[in-house]
Amino acid sequence: MRRPTISDLARASGVSVATVDRVLNARHRVREETARRVYDAAQAIGYHAVGLIRQRVFEDLPQYRLAFLLQKPTQSFYQNFAREIDAAARAVTTARLQIQIEYPSATTPAAINEKIKALGARNQAVAVVGPDYPAVTTAVEELKERGIPVFSLLSDLATGVRDAYVGVNNRKAGRTAAWTIARTADKPGKVACFVGSHRFHGHELREIGFRSYFRENAPEFDVVETLINLETAEITHEATLTLLQKHPDLVGLYVCGGGMEGAISAFREEGVGGRIVLVVNELTPESKAGLADDIVTMVVATPLPALCKELISLMIGAIEHGEAAVPGQSFLPFDIYVSENI
Repeated sequence: MRRPTISDLARASGVSVATVDRVLNARHRVREETARRVYDAAQAIGYHAVGLIRQRVFEDLPQYRLAFLLQKPTQSFYQNFAREIDAAARAVTTARLQIQIEYPSATTPAAINEKIKALGARNQAVAVVGPDYPAVTTAVEELKERGIPVFSLLSDLATGVRDAYVGVNNRKAGRTAAWTIARTADKPGKVACFVGSHRFHGHELREIGFRSYFRENAPEFDVVETLINLETAEITHEATLTLLQKHPDLVGLYVCGGGMEGAISAFREEGVGGRIVLVVNELTPESKAGLADDIVTMVVATPLPALCKELISLMIGAIEHGEAAVPGQSFLPFDIYVSENI
């Protein structure tokens, strides 16, 4: 395709070529509204100098460095998460943002602490997805003492120390999964859930919500002992096969965290899709295919675009106004997907 020209950019932004030239070369001041319109048009048409235009448009704005520590870079969910963080940062018009996205080498306290400290050394605010260990709380506390706000994402950690939790209400997510199984299973029977680790506070809350719903509203179902899958597809696959063999009267399974790909593949192998209710988290290519094939009954999904927008706004607010300006928890409503709305 032909590379867009300055004339194409002028047409797309509804201004003259001379105005675009002034924005590009900063020859004369251009109204902020006009300059932003040129920048938005440059992004939309893929103009080659969009980076230069952004620099011109935002050069008088404050500059902030924000860091994000995610998990499992090979998983499509976290790949989507990284893209949405980048998109939300680029959409900010009140500041110039530099973002750094990193991943720990393992979910151990030592690996996470190493990354948190490294990110805190180079950035003004840090957001973390990770398990809740006392050592991690200590690392967060050290950043807080240096005036660097830390936010927990998806699963809470360092409560009482971190500035805010941003994510869905995990207890409600667990109860929603239980409601779905209780309402759609052919008959009462045994139900099970997997958690990645009991150190993931969000997983534990989902398990609590899952169990409490059955205890309160569907006691005719038998919730078996919770299994740990370390959020890996391989462990989940083998554990699901064992679960199916051990409990022929299993009627429902909820994968509270990652590793759902293993449960989906095990259900396919055993041909139990549609007979046993399977609820998983996050809409990915694998869970979407599972919904389409009636292997997965329902997906509880994090609204990543809204979460990233809210998160970056809170991080900027904490830098500019301090901790008092940030709420302790920011819950976003989760999305629900079934085969009919994918």
